[in-house]
Amino acid sequence: MFRKVLIANRGEIAVRVIRACREMGIQVVAIYSDVDREALHVRFSDEAYHCGAPPARESYLVMERVLEIAKRCGADAIHPGYGFLAENGDFADLCEKEGVAFIGPKGEVMRRMGDKVTARRTMQEAGVPIVPGTTEALGDAEAVAFADEIGLPVMVKASAGGGGKGMRLVREREDLEDAIARARGEAEASFGDDSIYVEKFVEEPRHIEIQVLADTHGNTIHLGERECSIQRRHQKVVEEAPGNGISPELRERMGKAAVAAAEAVGYLGAGTCEFLMDKQGDFFFLEMNTRVQVEHAITEAITGIDIVKAMIRAAAGEPLGVEQEDVRISGHAIEARIYAEDPDRNFVPSPGEIVVYRPPEGIGVRVDSGVYAGARVTVHYDPMVAKLIAWGANREEAICRTRRALSEFAVKGIRTSIPFHQRLMRHPVFLEGRYDTGFIDEHMDGGSGGDPEVEGDELRRVANIMATIAAYKRDKDLASRASAPASAEGADPWKTQGRRAALRGTLR
Repeated sequence: MFRKVLIANRGEIAVRVIRACREMGIQVVAIYSDVDREALHVRFSDEAYHCGAPPARESYLVMERVLEIAKRCGADAIHPGYGFLAENGDFADLCEKEGVAFIGPKGEVMRRMGDKVTARRTMQEAGVPIVPGTTEALGDAEAVAFADEIGLPVMVKASAGGGGKGMRLVREREDLEDAIARARGEAEASFGDDSIYVEKFVEEPRHIEIQVLADTHGNTIHLGERECSIQRRHQKVVEEAPGNGISPELRERMGKAAVAAAEAVGYLGAGTCEFLMDKQGDFFFLEMNTRVQVEHAITEAITGIDIVKAMIRAAAGEPLGVEQEDVRISGHAIEARIYAEDPDRNFVPSPGEIVVYRPPEGIGVRVDSGVYAGARVTVHYDPMVAKLIAWGANREEAICRTRRALSEFAVKGIRTSIPFHQRLMRHPVFLEGRYDTGFIDEHMDGGSGGDPEVEGDELRRVANIMATIAAYKRDKDLASRASAPASAEGADPWKTQGRRAALRGTLR
């Protein structure tokens, strides 16, 4: 087993991995940018090292710097969390070359599954059902011709990346060329790759994903499904497990398909196969996320299996410690992603200092977070403040427990999405569990009242500009204070016993 693990991430996922390592007796190393100097993941770590300026491309995304820190501090392995370098095959290759274990699949596996066109082709060859569409990137004229061939509506999608970027739904023929241009431009800006492909749009789809685990001993298993259909502009907002109305027979078929997908590429560690399911209950492969998912906690809640520990064991060459027949699903769990956004103003970002932070407690409630009272939400990173996970013996109890927990969740100083979640947890369509991916737009006024693609993007752009201006002096001051030289050993001199005691007092 590894002796020391560097966590190449920040926020709640870094804290989550730290906790798993602590329970396994593994020392943990944090990295931080200028504005994360006093972040919670830094406070919880055994060692902490400065990695650069606030923009991720100058800190958390600098592969060579992250690896240099790992080697300098003597880390055996790197856990990438999600986001940043988590699905960067080149980084996994670099770690392997330098003799530092990457806690995740091989670089080649990430490249095969990270490119959606290649992934679709691989799944088709493995016998996994895919949405009718192309299995190669298309030029503009080819995309138009293929859309005409399979018929509207279609989805124009970026071949690289994810998170809903570079995706356009086309229902009218006259909108097709503009959608292709916009998807291609957004893909280039987001991923540096403007490749796109076209697939048939599944009407009233549900987004169901299967968690898989694999080790080097020939054991690949699945942990059941998660329902991720509550989305806003293709971004998940609320997830629950198990899925609504998913029969044991359907779960077994989807699970076998996900295991086949993982085995087809020689997968290692934790990954997720995402499927679209239509009204008839037919499911189609969407993509595979080659990392731990944001929503992994609800699967842990219903199975009792620690997914992060399983990742670490698999990367160290140990067996998972669990086989398929050992997996049991108990109860129901719901996750609400709490963002620093104002739901009453079209979810514009709400950066700033958190003055009060009091998460809920009690039976069946878990909160994964990377903040505290006095912490600051900046404009540089994802605005997720916390994940609220509630477990119940059944779906009804899980919903009631989520409502109760939301009512106790106090965050002051910034606006959050808590009021939105409170409304959602009382919506009759959600309560009946008969929703699809269009739920928010159809039932909760998910847009701005006009064209959500246009007005929503514009509002976010303006809000980001205003927030950036407001944060400029603060971040500049933080950067100046954080640029003091490190100790001779290279670790931040901030890590002293007296400073630890002071910080513990602050956290209380």
